[in-house]
Amino acid sequence: MTDDRDWWRTAVIYQVYPRSFADGNGDGTGDLAGITARLDHVADLGADAIWLSPFYPSPQADGGYDVADYRDVDPVYGTLADADALLDRAHGLGLRVIVDLVPNHCSDQHALFRRALAAPPGSPERAVFHFRDGRGPGGDEPPNDWESMFQGPAWTRVTEADGRPGQWYLHLFAPEQPDWNWDDPRVHEEFRTTLRFWLDRGVDGFRVDVCDAIVKAPGLPDWPHAAHGVVEPVDGVMPPMWDQEGIHDVFREWRRILDEYDGQRILCAEAWLPPERVARIVRPDEMHQAFNFAYLSLPWDADAIRATIDVSLAANGAVGAPTTWVLSNHDVMRHASRFGYDGPVELEAGVGVDDPQPDRALGLRRARAATLVMLGLPGSAYLYQGEELGLPEATTLPDAVRQDPVWERSGHRIRGRDGCRVPLPWAADEPSFGFGTPDGTATWLPQPDDSGAFAVDREVADPGSTLSTYRAVLRTRRDLDVAAGPLRWDGDRTGADVLAFSSGAVTVVANLGPAPVAVPDGTVLVASVPDAVVDGMLQVDAAVWIGRG
Repeated sequence: MTDDRDWWRTAVIYQVYPRSFADGNGDGTGDLAGITARLDHVADLGADAIWLSPFYPSPQADGGYDVADYRDVDPVYGTLADADALLDRAHGLGLRVIVDLVPNHCSDQHALFRRALAAPPGSPERAVFHFRDGRGPGGDEPPNDWESMFQGPAWTRVTEADGRPGQWYLHLFAPEQPDWNWDDPRVHEEFRTTLRFWLDRGVDGFRVDVCDAIVKAPGLPDWPHAAHGVVEPVDGVMPPMWDQEGIHDVFREWRRILDEYDGQRILCAEAWLPPERVARIVRPDEMHQAFNFAYLSLPWDADAIRATIDVSLAANGAVGAPTTWVLSNHDVMRHASRFGYDGPVELEAGVGVDDPQPDRALGLRRARAATLVMLGLPGSAYLYQGEELGLPEATTLPDAVRQDPVWERSGHRIRGRDGCRVPLPWAADEPSFGFGTPDGTATWLPQPDDSGAFAVDREVADPGSTLSTYRAVLRTRRDLDVAAGPLRWDGDRTGADVLAFSSGAVTVVANLGPAPVAVPDGTVLVASVPDAVVDGMLQVDAAVWIGRG
């Protein structure tokens, strides 16, 4: 393993969703062996690292984010030996490996939660979670008014050992995901042990799920306000389940552990907060990176994008941290589809066959331009598997196959996130498009019939494909040290319809307006689409990188 100092400040990290990346044993579900066999694709793309979504033992009530054992591998994905083989292969290819840490909640099948259920109210076993008596006559009402992020109340009542209705436990997500109580020292010890377990095996860091929710306000007070999307203060007060001051002590505790290891191991925060709040998480003794969800959430609008870039760079720069850009992940509509709508979309709501459909051609064209903008910005960036193929959201999945828990918990009102999680297409003319299943074996989510048009083997041979564009931009980004910045806006060109800035040795220009605009002098190094420039004019919904000097 190399020890490149501060590699994470400009790294491109590729997210692998294990169930849907590659299937090594032909059972229809992706696994660690399948990932290992396909790592060359990520290395050839030009990424610096991979981030693996959870592969731990889990009942899969929420795609593996209901963890039953943090220090093992679910048999559906393989074994610890398979995890070690993946680490060895990745490091051999020059790829670092980030794994998911899920500290807000576990599975209701976790051994410590099973012990809590078997123990009486007020017991030490229950103190590891948030168990409370209910309100109202007989304790029949939840302890407070908090809502689950997956719809419905954030509390579930248990049946006690004597058969009577008992206490309630808190779950900000599904009932199968009880929240840990970080006021209890045993929870700290559980996660210190988990960090060391994976660091000792050679992982290069952790992406930390819902990290801003782990500490709750004392007394768990009511909060009658919506707390979905990017979470902001109300009258200067943060919601009692988000971004409490105690989270920072936990992050410092973890940072001290990672700093004991060689190779610059990192922490990346998932925190749906405004940039100014996110910056507090990436102070020098806390986490290294934090996803910029304010940026991910933006519509195709030059003024909004420029403003968020400025605010983000200023906020993170004030604490000496890089900004970590992202356009897609396993929780939101793929940007090749959401940019096919006019205006903002519900990022996690999903799309069904009877919903308004995105304009695919428009969405892909804008997505490719947006990628050139993002990868031209100073800082680090995360890519989501399949975006390098221009893979769209699966918008016609049969409702009968949906597995996102929000589908059932919303009473079939919200289709959820399955559309961005379908298995990848590797080979246009093979069964399951080369995902790995033989004839007659269905993938865990069905692949759209036209997936072959986005297959790796088809795109790699096409110099104008989305894959070829990603490879070109990542190669140029690295060769010219583009992500080191600093960013300088081109005031003569930047306006309501155009983004134009310099970073490193390139000028990035993106046309978000209704008419072509003049391209600055210089050599076009990378274009978002083959027809981006015609007769010296940058076409609509296109972007270029131009070499200077």
